Amino acid sequence: MVPLTKTAIILLDPLPLWKKLNVTAFLATGIGDASPEAMSEIYIDADERQYTRLFGQPIVVFSASQDTLLRALRVGQERGLTCSAYVSAMFDQSHGEEGRRVFRAEHAHRPDLVGLAVRGPRKDVDKAIKGARLHP
Repeated sequence: MVPLTKTAIILLDPLPLWKKLNVTAFLATGIGDASPEAMSEIYIDADERQYTRLFGQPIVVFSASQDTLLRALRVGQERGLTCSAYVSAMFDQSHGEEGRRVFRAEHAHRPDLVGLAVRGPRKDVDKAIKGARLHP
């Protein structure tokens, strides 16, 4: 059975690998927080130790240009998708409050996006990520 929802993360093409991994982790936590229904049950090992819940579906990771990221954000917002975003200025911040401050200072219609996560109905996510390509 094909899932009715989809989660996708789109990363800016020329980012160094460490930044891609960092942005992916932050964006995934944003989607997980906003979409508790996307999370599976807790994991328990053979010694009965508990581990956190993980996403119940794979997250597909894409690469894109700045223009494609901005288009995905616009389409995601128009279609009411759950969105989490990361802007370039956030790399220079050491804690959440500073990150929120620089994020708020971004131009609302053309933020300096380096990453975007979208979650929602599969067909709407597919429309939002059009033009992005699977991350190698």
